[in-house]
Amino acid sequence: MEEKRRFKVYKIIMLVLLVAFITFLCTSIGMYQYLTNSKSQKDINISADTNINAVLNKYKAIIDKYYLGEVDEKKLKEGAIKGYIEALGDPYTEYISEEDMQDYLDDTMGNFVGIGIYMIKNTEANKIQVLAPIKNSPAEKAGILPGDLIISVNDVQYTADEMSVASTKIKGEEGTTVKLEILRDTDTKTFELKRENIKVNPVEGKVLDNKIGYIEFSSFDENTSEDFKAKFEELQKQGIKSLIIDLRNNGGGIVDEALKIADYIADKDSILLYEVDKNNNEEIKKSQNDPIIDMPIVILTNENTASSSEILAGALKDLGKAKIVGTKTFGKGVIQEVLTLTDGSGLKITSEKYLTPNKTEINKVGIEPNEKVELPDTVKNILNVEEKDDTQLQKAIEMLK
Repeated sequence: MEEKRRFKVYKIIMLVLLVAFITFLCTSIGMYQYLTNSKSQKDINISADTNINAVLNKYKAIIDKYYLGEVDEKKLKEGAIKGYIEALGDPYTEYISEEDMQDYLDDTMGNFVGIGIYMIKNTEANKIQVLAPIKNSPAEKAGILPGDLIISVNDVQYTADEMSVASTKIKGEEGTTVKLEILRDTDTKTFELKRENIKVNPVEGKVLDNKIGYIEFSSFDENTSEDFKAKFEELQKQGIKSLIIDLRNNGGGIVDEALKIADYIADKDSILLYEVDKNNNEEIKKSQNDPIIDMPIVILTNENTASSSEILAGALKDLGKAKIVGTKTFGKGVIQEVLTLTDGSGLKITSEKYLTPNKTEINKVGIEPNEKVELPDTVKNILNVEEKDDTQLQKAIEMLK
């Protein structure tokens, strides 16, 4: 009797499962037929059209017809443009919205309120990477280092492609605070930083032993060349006989400022730079004036020496006007120009690559030093190296004695 009851229960369970399976199968077939035969499927057939305007118009028609929420046309337009530009896969080409354009121009000229960091896209990690903090900035004082990866700003995570948005969020009113979550190797660190009016790129200098002049600056901004000239003349009055130009952790900036500094040192009419466009047309940049600096020069470089810094270092190395000491440079050998569009937005676009006077490629290669010198493993912060531990500086001094 018990076995018959169990068998009956078993048959009931199997019947329920069978009905459920048949129901699932019928539902799946019905959904498949709906999705393949419905009118909405025909509306989404856009693959045959390669014209971007036509494709976007079709998507707009679909959104207008079906989307339940409110539509912000300006945000849709900016998102479409941003995605279109990012699909180029160039970490240096980016769309700048109208709201961000003035901030970007202020940054380029070296005037902004923020925490004082230069950032680049780390496409391998898909994160925003700190190229270098600005000297004496809130970021440097707090202990943020080159190579740190920014995970989030005010608890919102950002990828490498969202660097412009993250940069805007990091900036703000003077005196307010921003929270950064940083990944350093395998450690996650959190920083609460107060925004300040950043004095970018102070050109600093001093006289070392043996009448060696030392000049350091962290980027090429508006008037950097004039500040460099003034600092050199100040040191010259103190009797210097040779010069060290420290371009370590210098992330670059305005190309013309680097060329003006090279002009102070190179012989008149020397080739300083080749600029090559997409059609292989060359524009040759030459020194315009007789040199005002005529003494032995050593340039210090490291893996964070980038862009305009590499233009200056490469030109003086090729022309035999300076020796390079340190480690290989970053390898950013392309030039961007900023185009201001009629709606107030902008496009920073990679338009040319540059070659040194010897026509040496720099992009993704870097410049090799004449004397390769690593810092000791005991140095934890390459932005704040004590002179006794600075083997690169010591080598430069030894060469100039």
